[in-house]
Formats: sequence, C-alpha cells, structure tokens
Amino acid sequence: MSVKILQLTLGCEEPANASSSAMETKKATFGAGCFWGVEETFRRLTGVLGTAVGYAGGTTENPTYEDVCTNRTGHAEVVEVEYDQARISYCDLLDVFWANHDPTTPNRQGPDVGTQYRSVIFYHSPEQKAAELLTAPLDEARSRSHAQLRERCDEFYC
Repeated sequence: MSVKILQLTLGCEEPANASSSAMETKKATFGAGCFWGVEETFRRLTGVLGTAVGYAGGTTENPTYEDVCTNRTGHAEVVEVEYDQARISYCDLLDVFWANHDPTTPNRQGPDVGTQYRSVIFYHSPEQKAAELLTAPLDEARSRSHAQLRERCDEFYC
C-alpha cells in the first residue's frame, strides 16, 4: 500500500477547503505535561473548535486534581480537542503534539513531575490509533520516546 493511500485511509490527507466541505467534527485527546499550556497550543490552531482540560486513563471515577496528584489514580492531565476535519487533519494535530513537548522524559515535562504529566495519546477511533504510528517522528528521539498510546478514550473527566 502506498504512503498516500495509507494517509488517505487514516485521515492524514490535506484538509479540504473549509468553504466547500460540510463541517465534520472529531475529537482528539492528548497528554503532554501540564494541561494549561497544552490547551493553549491547540486552542490557537485554525480548525480547532474547542478544547477542554481534564483527566483520562485512570481507574478513579471523577478524580479531583488532588486525587490525580497522588499518582495513585493512573490518570494523565489531558486536553480534549474538538476539531473540524475539513479544516485540520488529525495528523496535523499529532504533528503539533510531537513538536510541542519532549516525549523522551518519562512522567515529566519541564518542572512538572509525576505520572499525570506523562506523554500520552488517547485515540477515539481505529484510524487515530494507526495514524500515531504514521506521524511519530522517525528519529533517535522517537526511538527513546516514552509516549504511550493508550486504549480508546472512553472516559474523560473535566
């Protein structure tokens, strides 16, 4: 299968002209350290319709910030991104994810340390799961990456 066909299958093609396409909203969920800075990065992108900060990937229902900071809930601080696929592709969002944090530092980003600050991608569809492999940086840093691809994002708490 050619790379172009694979990209089209995974939704990584160039977004269509927004004026000629019906809006198709999708969700993406990323953990890349403290969620406030991550949210601001995604919120500024053309085609992003909204963002929400919260927690995903843990075992406690409706965790509080204090719960998550104990490192016992298993949650990561994440940003849920709602986007118009006609204006920005999921692969474009993944490129922003990879470019705006250091996935090689386990359980930390800058001064923030703890399992809740881990690098993680929560997927919402099989296409999103496959796209991560296509867009991940293919260099030495990626081979040392501690980014985790989790199971479907079924629970998001904000």
